[in-house]
Formats: sequence, structure tokens, C-alpha cells
Amino acid sequence: MLIPDDRPDDGEPRAAVFDVDGTLVDTNALHVVTWWEAFRQAGHAVPTHEIHRSVGLRSADLVARLLGEERAREEAEALSAAHKALYGQYFGRLAPLPGAGDLLRHLAGNGWRVVLATSAGGQELSALRRALDADEAITATASADDVSEGKPAPEPVEQALELAGVPAENAVFVGDTVWDMRAGTRAGVRCLAVLCGGIPREDLEEAGADAVYTDPAALLDSLRAGAK
Repeated sequence: MLIPDDRPDDGEPRAAVFDVDGTLVDTNALHVVTWWEAFRQAGHAVPTHEIHRSVGLRSADLVARLLGEERAREEAEALSAAHKALYGQYFGRLAPLPGAGDLLRHLAGNGWRVVLATSAGGQELSALRRALDADEAITATASADDVSEGKPAPEPVEQALELAGVPAENAVFVGDTVWDMRAGTRAGVRCLAVLCGGIPREDLEEAGADAVYTDPAALLDSLRAGAK
């Protein structure tokens, strides 16, 4: 088992670090559509499949990847504001992915320190946590407000580990994008991927995933089966 589902005999704390968008909450398609509309309003025709591959990056990095560094310097702030306004219309309707809350509660109940590592912040992060409805299981959150670099830089995962007070060798990171896998790998943690964000299995494995599951419910089933 990549995540042993029993309490450690050595007394050492363990951390399970989670991305949120596309991993625990079903938001990736919403991000694609609202970024597409933000680009369209600004006069840019960006294919949705390219946007999808960029979801998980911080806003400025996403714009730079899709429009180039020069355009990003000129337009990233306005495009990000437009995306936030469009995406904010969905805050009250965000839904967790299958098994997400139960997975966090299961891990917390088995002694894991559960930490979120997300590029979301402010009202968006609050909306995601409301959708998850598992605050009692969450030890801490490393948000975009807490780091200077976003994924695929390791800083979000490293910040999560610092908040948990757990070394990388005692942690796992669960995400749904290649950016998540690269960030976790660079931070020195074992990486688990889920397919519910829409990224192909082979891309996730190539980026560093040690194991791939359909969604949080499948990961939870694996944990429970391994505990028997």
C-alpha cells in the first residue's frame, strides 16, 4: 500500500496533502469555460483543450503559458479578474467529487494530518471548503496567499508539509494534474493521482504519479481494502 491505512507504530506523524480543484471538488470544467470566456472577452481565441491542460497553474502562469510572457505582463491581471468574476458565479453550486469528504475524514480518523495545497485563495477557497464540508478533518491549508510560487514549483507542497509539521518522507500528495505531480515530486513526497480532473493516466504517470485512481472514492476503497 502506498498509503498504509493503519496508525504508525513509531509514533511519527504523517501527512496527506491534497490539491483541491479537480481532485476533491468538481471544478475543472468550470475553470475551463470561465477562462475561455475571459479570453474571448479580451479578444483571444484560446482552444478549450489548451486551457484544460493549463488548469492547476496560478493565474499569471496560466496566462503566460497560453498567451506568452509578454501578453501575460500586459494582460494577466485583467484576465485573472475577469475569470474570477465569471467563476465566482458558481461558488454556491460547487460540488465535491465522489468520496472526497469521506476520504479526508477517514485519513484524519486514522491519524493522518490532512492539509490542502491549492492555488485558490480568499472567497474561492472558502467556497471550495464549503463544498467539501469536511473542515473537521482538515489540519491546515496552504493557499495561494501563503506562497510566492505556485505549482509546478514545490513551494505549495513544502508549505503544506511545514504547516503539518511532517517531513516529506512521511507524506503523500494527491492531485489531478501534471503540475501537481511535478510539484509533489520536486518536494520529495510520494505522489498519487486521480483521473477525475480529466488528465490522461499516462501523462500523470510520466509527471511522477506513483499510483493513479479514478477519483477520491476509488482511493478510499483501496485504503479500506488494504486495511482488511
